[in-house]
Amino acid sequence: MAHDSTDAAAAVELEIRSPVDGVVLRRHFESGRPVQVGQPLLDVGDPEALEVEVDVLSSDAVRLSPGLPAELVRWGGEPALAARVRQVEPGGFTKVSALGVEEQRVWVVLDIDAPPEAFRGLGDAYRVNARFILGEAHDVLHVPSSALFRHGDGQAVLRVDGARARLQPVRTGLRGGGEVEILDGLARGDRVVVHPDRELSDGDRIRSR
Repeated sequence: MAHDSTDAAAAVELEIRSPVDGVVLRRHFESGRPVQVGQPLLDVGDPEALEVEVDVLSSDAVRLSPGLPAELVRWGGEPALAARVRQVEPGGFTKVSALGVEEQRVWVVLDIDAPPEAFRGLGDAYRVNARFILGEAHDVLHVPSSALFRHGDGQAVLRVDGARARLQPVRTGLRGGGEVEILDGLARGDRVVVHPDRELSDGDRIRSR
């Protein structure tokens, strides 16, 4: 009886050297398969050399510049991480918001200033929120932004005067975090109406809640 036999192909072990030191961040293939020349196999990177990409509205991006300080918040840890703008990309792109509105946005690249041990939990493609620091002021008088409304060519609040609301024009400064700096028009200890009703006018009676 004739007997045919074939030799099993010997497995070949191929060593692939990484061009940089780091750890494997992502595998593009989970099992053996043919690959083409130049096809990516692994993503390798250094978790301690993370950069952050943030897409911001183009109307906000024009106020940003390299070196501007920023903070990374809601990244999963405390406190906020200090960062700094490295680059504002020169080209924008269109993105549809959650409300279905087309927006022109720009990528802004940030470097993390905090030491690596402060963000050990962060990894590649994780989500963070960025807060850009366009200006700073300490020990200032401020009110909730919801207390302000347009008045003539400026802004005003309704100041609480006993049981009545008094129209008070104000001059504002820095804004951020839902608060507005008051440069002129109010004094420390003044109380204002938050979320004033459109029907509420100067001299109307009010009741505190």
